[in-house]
Order: sequence, then C-alpha cells, then structure tokens
Amino acid sequence: MASAARPAPGTPQLLDLGPVVDRIRAGGRAVVALSGGVDSALVAALAFEALGSEARAFTVVGPAVSDAEIARATGTARAIGLPHELVPANPLELAEYRANPSNRCFFCRTVEGAALRAHGERAGARQYLDGIHRDDLGDDRPGIRAMEAAGFWHPLVVAGLGKAEVRRWARHRGLPYWDAPSDACLASRITHGQPITVDLLGRVARAEASLRALGFRQVRVRVQDESARVEVGPDELHRLDATPLARRVEAAVAAEGFRSVTLDPRGYRGGGGRTPR
Repeated sequence: MASAARPAPGTPQLLDLGPVVDRIRAGGRAVVALSGGVDSALVAALAFEALGSEARAFTVVGPAVSDAEIARATGTARAIGLPHELVPANPLELAEYRANPSNRCFFCRTVEGAALRAHGERAGARQYLDGIHRDDLGDDRPGIRAMEAAGFWHPLVVAGLGKAEVRRWARHRGLPYWDAPSDACLASRITHGQPITVDLLGRVARAEASLRALGFRQVRVRVQDESARVEVGPDELHRLDATPLARRVEAAVAAEGFRSVTLDPRGYRGGGGRTPR
C-alpha cells in the first residue's frame, strides 16, 4: 500500500483507531463490503491491519453500480493488498425496487446484503463490516437497516468517525481516492416513483461517463420522465460558462435519448445517497 502521508501542520489530531482494530481482530475472518468510496476503503484498510489475509473485500456488481465505482474498489483493494472479489446482485429482480419508492434502498440493500452474506459464508467469514460512519446516522437511511438485518456492523461508527475524520485518516494512510467526490448508486438519479429499468440505468451511466471524459469530477445526471438535469461540482461550474463546453455537455447527455437536457446553475448539492460508501 502507498506510504502514509504526514498530516500538514495544524491538522486536527487523528482519533485512536486501535480499539476498533482490536475488535475486528477479535471477530475473526471478515468480509468488508467495499464500494468505490473512501468510507469502506478505510474499513478495508483497518480489516487488513487487523487480520491480514483473513480479511477480504467483496464488491457488489449489478445494473445500478457504475464501472467507475467498480474500478475504484478494485484499485483500493489492490493498493491495500486485500483479497478482493466481485459479487453479482440484481435488485431489479424485486418488483418493490423496480417501483422506485422512497425506501428503495431498503430493497436494494436487502438483495445485496443477502448476496454478500451467502458469498461470505462460503468463504468461512465470521463477521461482516461496512462503511457507515457517524454522520450517516442522522439521515433516514433504510439501506442501513437492511445491512444491519443482514448482520453487518459499522467500525467507523464504533470509532466515532464522521466524514471529515474518515478523509483525514484515509489520506494519512495513503489510500487512493481519499479525496474522491462522494458517489451513489445510479438508481439514486431517478425520481422516486419513476420505474427503474436496466435500460434507464445504462443511459444514466453512459451519460455520466461521457461527462467525466470531459474532465468533470463530481457529476450527477438526474432523471425525471425523459428529461435530464445535469449537476457538476460547485467548484466546476465555472467551466460551463464556456459556451462550447456547455453545448458538448448537453449533446453528450442528449445522445442517450433524453428529450430535454438542462444544466443546473447551482451545481451538485448532495442527496440521493447510498449506504455504505
């Protein structure tokens, strides 16, 4: 794994993670639900510190998981030295998920949690870890309830870490993508109540990949009916002031069959999250 970066002068003191590492070690062979996000990446690093090859990372793959997310998860596991496997799971098999209700994440995580557990049991896992952190607990996160029902526990919550502390620790440990923008499953782009389909998820994924190819880091293509609204990071909005680039963004999204495309002048404001990251 990459060597840890030294905290800059004035950096807040890092919380002691020794007790949570000890708890992971005491729990025995572990599975970490590793997405492409920094939260589960830090948990993966802690599990490897505690257990070495007795820890392994599983990444769910399915129609709502972008190729970019899978690539980040793969890169993170490789950097840590953690055994890594891709676990297929398709929440579209559930009619409740396809209907896209406000608690959609519960049905998604129920399917994914069951797939991870089944895969872990075959590998002899004794504990299951995810990337939920302290800041997640104040939100209405039905996905968290589903993961807890599947037997996952939250090392970052036990350690008392919020998002800012997670990023500081990830940077300190030299983890890749420590400063990557937060992501969420592709289904989070689709307005609640609009049915989720493989075709629509694919169109969103391709549109966002096209925008990343244009150099944008934080991207959301929000969908309502056949209209798309593009959000980019607030610090990237100035790039859209250049009319030729704005037209290229609109054309890239329209190429996926959306009848109207608008550029949100406020930029990305969060929301539509998924757990764990």
